[in-house]
Amino acid sequence: MIQTTDFFTPVVDDPYTFGTIAAANALSDVYAMGGDPVVALNIVGFPNCLDPSILGDILKGGADKVMEAGAVLVGGHSVQNDEPLYGLCVSGLVNPKRIWKNFGAKPGDVLILTKQVGSGIINTAVKADMAEESSVREAITVMASLNGRASKALRDFNVHACTDVTGFGLLGHLHEMIEPSNTTAQIRVKDVPLIDGAKDFAEEGLIPAGTYKNRGYTGKDVDCEAAGADWLDVFYDPQTSGGLLFAIPEEDADAAVKALKEAELETKSAIIGTVKERADAMIELIP
Repeated sequence: MIQTTDFFTPVVDDPYTFGTIAAANALSDVYAMGGDPVVALNIVGFPNCLDPSILGDILKGGADKVMEAGAVLVGGHSVQNDEPLYGLCVSGLVNPKRIWKNFGAKPGDVLILTKQVGSGIINTAVKADMAEESSVREAITVMASLNGRASKALRDFNVHACTDVTGFGLLGHLHEMIEPSNTTAQIRVKDVPLIDGAKDFAEEGLIPAGTYKNRGYTGKDVDCEAAGADWLDVFYDPQTSGGLLFAIPEEDADAAVKALKEAELETKSAIIGTVKERADAMIELIP
């Protein structure tokens, strides 16, 4: 049995869409361990000054996403709160002999990412009324998409490590994978899929406050001299309901990419780098 919980305040204005994103995010940890969600409970905080129909829309979005995942929503708990909060407590099942851990990457592995990064940057640009509608739609698609298809597509592969990319950003969660593996990850920055406009907005300084905190946690372990420090704001961008990051043997790379393509993901997936013997830096960014 796998059990996880996650919830947060709204990242979009539309209540129904917020519900789908929060639910997809909460379900993600189960998929990141190679499991399938079975049962979910709502976690709700809601102010008494808002129309109850807004809460109804949030819950409808969450329920639809749980149903899409093939799980059952069996109730939950709500409290009065100064601002809306929504998420899920999720129970899932996994074969105990095939649990994916978030460490164990080995030299020679390739790193595969299954969603574009940059959702936090786009959400910041939305608040400044600077984001293009196409970028907003892409960010919503990324955040609301379940990681189930990607997880199931690679179930038959030898996955050495897997994690989902969320609040600590791509480099933060990669660091979480690489440090206990005693290896170094080399990321080709041009191969990392980005939400349209994310890099440009980052260069203009439209980045969430969490980016600075993320850089402060593990930035000392990243060598960005070859690629340029401007990539750090993109790759430390705190993601909401980001993709899965896999470390798999190089000989399986082409077949894994093919499997993800056949899974018809709503998002972009790509091989973004490799794992090698531990070097001076835990993470190296190269052009």
